[in-house]
Amino acid sequence: MSLIDQFQSVFRSASKPVYRPTPRRFEKVLLLTDLPTSEANAYAEQARALVSKARGIGDAPWVICDVDTARTIGDLLALIEREQPDLVVAYRNLHSGGWQWPYTLGDHVVVLTQVTDVPILLLPRPDAIDPSRGTDCVMAVTDHLAGDARLVDAGVAFTAPNGTLFLSHVEDDAVYRRYMGVIGKIPNLPTDVAETELRAQMLKEPADYIASVQAGLVDTDVTVKAEVQMGHHLSTYRQLVQKHDIDLLVINTKDDDQLAMHGLAHPLAVELRDLPLLML
Repeated sequence: MSLIDQFQSVFRSASKPVYRPTPRRFEKVLLLTDLPTSEANAYAEQARALVSKARGIGDAPWVICDVDTARTIGDLLALIEREQPDLVVAYRNLHSGGWQWPYTLGDHVVVLTQVTDVPILLLPRPDAIDPSRGTDCVMAVTDHLAGDARLVDAGVAFTAPNGTLFLSHVEDDAVYRRYMGVIGKIPNLPTDVAETELRAQMLKEPADYIASVQAGLVDTDVTVKAEVQMGHHLSTYRQLVQKHDIDLLVINTKDDDQLAMHGLAHPLAVELRDLPLLML
């Protein structure tokens, strides 16, 4: 490697995103249900209790939508446009019988996550919600954590006072092995050095960003913990949720390169059916 290449590598390694907190507030909440008025109001009380300690919601007013308020996807989108909420609360398989089969979120929910820019708090079905859990332990999940301040800010906004925010980043080990397989076929690249340094660098970048988040939130009552590792995305995140008894998962759902939901978000949302999800 030439001296110029060495200098460029050192310079690029030293350049890293730094987290700067931006407190997030949700001033108006819209709850979507397909329930009769009395049951919708009862579910609203449970939903409020679940997020009652979320610092970003506080005493924000809630608008409650029952089964007669908006039935179609078009009606729901028009309602959101009219009410201009900062947060939409809904549950899986809204206006759908698909809740009987654990394979989908339902058309209404999927379209809402992709069409509107309003964050969606996706809760368990009315017969599965546990309002006593609260949001003491929140986990933000992404495969591109470094520089994702919006995800972190949302996680902080939902973490209860004196709660814990886990920032998790899992590098796909199958992708890593593929990289190493390609590198092993290039004669001029020392495979043993590449294997060690590539793995270390892939994990170092999200770990450095999490350290900057910890520094940025040092004066708050939020405890920030890191989970950075190699593994299989879905199974590893599922294990982390169980290991830390997570109350709420924060994930990105939009992808600039496609109309469909972000690759990691959909399988997590389908698999973790009893866990509240904040979908950005």
